[in-house]
Amino acid sequence: MIPLAIRSSAVTKNLALIVAFIGLIAGCTTAHKPTRTQRSAIEQLLMSEAMMRSLSDNANDSLPIPKGARVVLETTAINLDSGSSSDQLLLEKIMASWLGKQGYAIQKKEELSSYRINIIAAALGTELGDSFFGMPPVTSQLIPFSLPELAIYKNQYQTGYVKFYMDIFDVQAGTLVHSSPFYIAQTYYNDYTFLMFFNFSSTDLPAPPELELAREPPHGPLNKRRPRKEEKSRSNWP
Repeated sequence: MIPLAIRSSAVTKNLALIVAFIGLIAGCTTAHKPTRTQRSAIEQLLMSEAMMRSLSDNANDSLPIPKGARVVLETTAINLDSGSSSDQLLLEKIMASWLGKQGYAIQKKEELSSYRINIIAAALGTELGDSFFGMPPVTSQLIPFSLPELAIYKNQYQTGYVKFYMDIFDVQAGTLVHSSPFYIAQTYYNDYTFLMFFNFSSTDLPAPPELELAREPPHGPLNKRRPRKEEKSRSNWP
């Protein structure tokens, strides 16, 4: 028969090993903290890049109005809050820049314009999803410590999506001149984690932010870093 003192000593050692193992795992796990702004830099890139990719190279292929015509823009989008959303305003500014590059004169007032272009956005936003295999975070009042998330496999994916069309009206006559087909584009950013420690991402965005680069710039300050060749914009703009 094993003495009680020996059994108690063995149990104590086993508990100490278990606690030390849990503490080691907890100290080695990594996690991304939530953004401190309304939208992260990646979300902003997903939206702006999708807007630019939705536009073709030549506006004259789809807009049956003479080049050089004076136009005023009005943008409408589904918005839960009152007033114009930042996404709606960004789409209008990108459209103004695109039309200006095609030779159209953008006006602020309708009375100074020959045509009014109504931009109707059916969808402007990002989608976020994830898949996870492992142990989720554990918090209990029965033990004096909590366990972090232990991910054997984790995938967080984000998609930026834009879908809109344009109605062009003759300002003087008030008649509909043209209704365009839908302009549609999407972008993605996926983040993967394997065995808690191994992390990588895949995306079609040009120059997405890199967390490792933000911690230790390899070439001096971030604003002086020379862009890599693959950072060139992939939008369809001329």
